[in-house]
Amino acid sequence: MSKATQHRRTTSAVASLVHQPRRRQDWNGLSARETLARYPIGKTPPLKVLEVLIALFNKQHTAKQKEVSFKTRQERADFFRRFFRDLKDKAGFKTRPDPRNLGERHIRASVTVWHKEGLAPATIQTYLSFLRGLANWIGKPGLVRAPHYYGLQPDAYQRHEAAQRDKSWSAQGIDIDGLIEEICRFDPYVGAAMRLIRVMGLRRKEAIMFRPHRCVVLFEATGLPLHKRKAERYARIKAGSKGGRERFVALDTPERLAAIDHAQAVVTTSDGHMGHPSHSLEQALRRFNYVLEKFGVTHKALGVTAHGLRHEVLIEQFEAMTGHAAPVRGGERLPPEIDAPARQDVAELAGHARKRASNAYLGGVIARQHKQNNPSANEE
Repeated sequence: MSKATQHRRTTSAVASLVHQPRRRQDWNGLSARETLARYPIGKTPPLKVLEVLIALFNKQHTAKQKEVSFKTRQERADFFRRFFRDLKDKAGFKTRPDPRNLGERHIRASVTVWHKEGLAPATIQTYLSFLRGLANWIGKPGLVRAPHYYGLQPDAYQRHEAAQRDKSWSAQGIDIDGLIEEICRFDPYVGAAMRLIRVMGLRRKEAIMFRPHRCVVLFEATGLPLHKRKAERYARIKAGSKGGRERFVALDTPERLAAIDHAQAVVTTSDGHMGHPSHSLEQALRRFNYVLEKFGVTHKALGVTAHGLRHEVLIEQFEAMTGHAAPVRGGERLPPEIDAPARQDVAELAGHARKRASNAYLGGVIARQHKQNNPSANEE
């Protein structure tokens, strides 16, 4: 490992510790309440108490029994630190409150500041969600009200999950396999990763992290119920985003088997991943982006991104199962007994637990009706 690479990794690790403080050894065996009792209200600086709360709770999801991604932890920690500084610097409070004394007046004053600063409603909604989590940490679950209480309209902050246009490569008239073949000749690792995306609908990070020798397993090793068996071998896909989850993709088509064989030929070591052996994950992601940009895989050049190839696969999956065009391609409304299982299959292939997540790729009834009623409406 070069000194420069070692320095970057050390710097990254230090930065991570700043955002994600480790639980102290002298807290071992203590409950969260017992730990916080060591920092009396009024005698402990508020920002120090905040760091204790972050160390105790920031790994936790606000609503589910699971841990959140490092990205979410960092964003929440940064927000909380800024929020308590701004209570004094911007919101007009003479002193910063102990986080355990956070009250509704602090929330309302901060929302007022955010409105004056022109923050987007979706951003304010995210901040309220973070504060809702903090309220749970301090035992005040009802402290943060619903967004409309703070003057936010649902249409302004709710994200539209259903795809409004076809983002697939074929929709832009791209010779998909021909372009991937060109990429393979230029960079075998990026090309092999693209072939995996092409047949399994992987995310960019999932494709690069994939280990083609280690992550191909027999059906018996998947833990899937017998009635879901589709093939003898499966690809184990490690989650590549906070909303994703580990999943198994059936190697049930010649195209998927060929992509796996190609990847194994490129990555000759048993533990190798789809990035160049000399690259860290961060470097492999940058290389992937560079190669795709070189071949015009951008909104500006060809009108698509690597993620559009994921859309391609998931739309194809739906159409193969139903025999009909997806809604985002103008398909008609299907009977629930045909539509529902296909959408569930697409959601699972994409790495989501909820069937409605498929709307982001396939479109939905609302999106299709909007398109029919407003034929001249601008696309995203």
